[in-house]
Amino acid sequence: MANAHWTIDALPWDRLDRSKVDSDILKVIKAAALVEYNGHIYADYLCNVFNDDEIFKQVARDWAVEEVQHGEALGRWAQAVDPAWDFQAAVQRFRDGYQIPVQVDASTRGSRSGELVARCIVETGTSSYYTALAEATDEPVLKQICKHIAADEFRHYKLFYDHLRRYLDKEKLGRFGRLKVSLSRINETEDDELSYAFHAANHWERPYVREKAYNDYVSRAYSYYKPQHLDRMVSMVFKASGLNPQGWLHGVASRFAYSRMKKQAAEAQLKAAA
Repeated sequence: MANAHWTIDALPWDRLDRSKVDSDILKVIKAAALVEYNGHIYADYLCNVFNDDEIFKQVARDWAVEEVQHGEALGRWAQAVDPAWDFQAAVQRFRDGYQIPVQVDASTRGSRSGELVARCIVETGTSSYYTALAEATDEPVLKQICKHIAADEFRHYKLFYDHLRRYLDKEKLGRFGRLKVSLSRINETEDDELSYAFHAANHWERPYVREKAYNDYVSRAYSYYKPQHLDRMVSMVFKASGLNPQGWLHGVASRFAYSRMKKQAAEAQLKAAA
């Protein structure tokens, strides 16, 4: 899983146009850069969970290299747009305030199959998110970066899904168990990680108030999604959960997910303004 298909230096930096960047998208990109740049820490966790699976451990290490590259590309772009912002200083603030527990000998999801379902859900969210951002921005360099990342994350989803199928043959995690993990991981988007990343990237000069940071983040990030992004997202979640990704239930769930996301964005905007 090499990075030969794109490099940071080969991006069209000479075409960067600050006039096409609004402050909201800059803030969410700064936060995203911090989360992506922590990929190697997540790989440490995965290597501990899959401690005797040398094939998957190498997959996790290769995956992390690409995740870190995503963070580097986003961080470099944000610094180019806002030269006063220090990417590495923000990374350190984020890591000081938010730690990922990696010293484990088993998955927090109850099984390795459950862990791989959760990884699929994460890649589902990121591939959809960066697709939405790529379509929302007119800034040419950011658009290209987001397209690259979205493609990488979709490929990562397929990679984790292939290993999920391998472990399902051993562990026999059923549809209900897979769906339970999927819903649990989706709900974790409301935990501290993204909120603290947004705070560390943008508002480190003031005390961290989780609800404030969460509303500031969600009111911006969720606003970029369109119905087609949620439609694809739900299809990928259904597939990872063992459900029909194209059935009637998919259509219902897709419409519900989009409606819920728009409601959350509107509520967060009101709270952030207050």
